[in-house]
Amino acid sequence: MTSSTPVAAVPAPARHSWLRWRHSLRLRLVLLFLLLGLAIAAVFVSGIRKGFNQGWEAAVRPLAMDYVDRLAADIGSLPDVARAQALAQRLPIAIHISGPVTNWDSEPPRGRRVAPRNERDASLFTRQTADGHRIVFRLSFSGARGDGPPPILWYTLAALLLLTALAYWRVHRMLLPLQGISAGARRFGTGDFGTPIATGNERNADELTTLAQEVNGMADNLRQMLDARRDLLLAVSHELRSPLTRARLNVELLPEPDDAEARTAHKALLRDLALMRDLIQDLLESERLSTPHALLQREPTDLAQLAHGAVAELARAQPAAAAIAVNADPHLPLLDLDRTRMQLLLRNLLDNALRHSPSDTSPAVSIAHGDRGNVVLEVRDYGDGVPEAQLPHLAQAFYRPDSARQRSSGGVGLGLYLCRLVAEAHGGRFAVRNARPGLAVSITLPLQG
Repeated sequence: MTSSTPVAAVPAPARHSWLRWRHSLRLRLVLLFLLLGLAIAAVFVSGIRKGFNQGWEAAVRPLAMDYVDRLAADIGSLPDVARAQALAQRLPIAIHISGPVTNWDSEPPRGRRVAPRNERDASLFTRQTADGHRIVFRLSFSGARGDGPPPILWYTLAALLLLTALAYWRVHRMLLPLQGISAGARRFGTGDFGTPIATGNERNADELTTLAQEVNGMADNLRQMLDARRDLLLAVSHELRSPLTRARLNVELLPEPDDAEARTAHKALLRDLALMRDLIQDLLESERLSTPHALLQREPTDLAQLAHGAVAELARAQPAAAAIAVNADPHLPLLDLDRTRMQLLLRNLLDNALRHSPSDTSPAVSIAHGDRGNVVLEVRDYGDGVPEAQLPHLAQAFYRPDSARQRSSGGVGLGLYLCRLVAEAHGGRFAVRNARPGLAVSITLPLQG
């Protein structure tokens, strides 16, 4: 058995939780709406601002230039720092004076830029005095806003977070039907068609309600098809069982033929009748075990002894089965099992392994304690195995790796399917893997039924 290396950096629950959030449709929708809203707001504000500036610049610019001229004249040709400081304290402006005599700034730059950004700003906010000094005016709101950002920024951020939470809540409410559809699909996948998906109020039906109704209709059609198939199989199996039993009894009561050819034909006929009997039994058992809560006749059972008995019984029909080795842990406890169903499981596993083993090798059976307080039964052959892509389908009903239906190359595809049903009916697990060489089928059974 191969083992996987655990991821130590992120615990499994946290990793799965992150994956759920990462692939959450409602979260992606909220983020999409948020980004779309921010993009629309940015485009709208940018357009309005540009249009407003272009519309008012022609009217405001002459007034601003005249006002800046008056401020520069008030400071004087040889700039008076006291007057400049009084203007800076009275008005929301910052004043920077540089020249051969006076160098002063009402607000120390602290690394920020004091030069005009372009020629238009220079002509509007910069004045050159006759004595060679340069006066730069800037708008300043430092006295009004204090040391931190203005409260409106915090209000805007809080409103944005509140709108995001409301959007997530609304999207979550809108997508709630998806959870019901997902749960219903899981129920239908396990064969539970008793509880349909709730579709809510028909008057407020939307696309998700329509989807739920269509899934319910699909599930109802599947249930009808499965019921029809089950009824047909049960009817055909029951109708064939009685005449087949009579035919086998009549053949067994016939006198032993004298010549060798007739005896060979007589044995072949009995063998074919036995195969037909086993096939009908498999069909009936598959339908009984496929229903939920299949009834089991449990009793304390020695699994190793049961495996030895199955090998001996198979050896009476196929002498090559006598070479099958059963390796069992001598300290295995008794298990609470249905002996008839476990015999059916062992017969199918051994027959399947024997059929696919080369003539010079024999299958191997091992029974040992598992790693989680359970018992593991494994039957392995030494044949060619199957492609990895076909492993998940081997335990499906009527599935065969090849398209042929000859008994000599694999029966009709019910053996491993029945084994899986028997294991699951006992609360166990069924697994199949390529053992290289061969195929290994393991049945994990709990110690307590």
